[in-house]
Amino acid sequence: MNFQEKTIFITGATRGIGKAIALRLAKEGANIIIAAKSVTENEKLGGTIFSAAEEIEAAGGKAHPVQCDIRFEDQIKHAVEEGISKFGGIDMVINNASAISLTNTEKTEPKRFDLMHDINVRGTFFVVQTCLPFLKKSAHPHILTLSPPVNLNVKWLAAHIPYTLSKYNMSLMAMAWAAEFKEYGIASNALWPKTTIDTAAVRNLLGGEALAKVSRKPQILADTAYYILSKNPKEYTGHCLIDEEVLRQEGITDLEPYAVTPGIKLYQDLFLDE
Repeated sequence: MNFQEKTIFITGATRGIGKAIALRLAKEGANIIIAAKSVTENEKLGGTIFSAAEEIEAAGGKAHPVQCDIRFEDQIKHAVEEGISKFGGIDMVINNASAISLTNTEKTEPKRFDLMHDINVRGTFFVVQTCLPFLKKSAHPHILTLSPPVNLNVKWLAAHIPYTLSKYNMSLMAMAWAAEFKEYGIASNALWPKTTIDTAAVRNLLGGEALAKVSRKPQILADTAYYILSKNPKEYTGHCLIDEEVLRQEGITDLEPYAVTPGIKLYQDLFLDE
């Protein structure tokens, strides 16, 4: 698969997983539309759409940063129009932007519930809807959504049902799009990590430095995304994929380089049973 002149629309590509995927594809010569909110530096989070664009171009790709909050359709439309004006088309969409709050029913405030569903579900839906006319024109169209297998083990429902609902909805959409867009040859898959990934959310909202140390680097998902997006979209579609399994199929079994702390037991991610 040649990513030269292929254009990828990535939500939340300012930092973490989204930026790691963008840099990996930029290394292959891809054009990256950075659709994210940050235009000024946040001390705790780091990075802006502009700093991400600089890194992407340094890695060998072309970047077009567009401020975009996917809760608002007009901003999605603007970001897509800007990307089309710059690069002429969209070949792939990566639904990475997501909000998280691991709270139960009693402790979830309405604004937090709405934020997760407005970004994770509603935003993801309208990003794909807006990009769809251009995906139909692509010779290699892919949709990749960062969401887990739909696991109905009650432990994942009881602990943080608002977040679980939002992420499972993302996966259901990914599976629905595989069937709905099959006639157009557009692939749609979901991707989830086997272990936690060292991101700003982990460090600032979840387990802090302690959890980060038993996590993997975002690069594991970046490499996994590269292999998924390299596949024939007419054949490789409709899957809820786990990073380790995809890499194993590619003959990659030594995952130690991806560990934040080599040699330590890693923390398994949410929604995956032992």
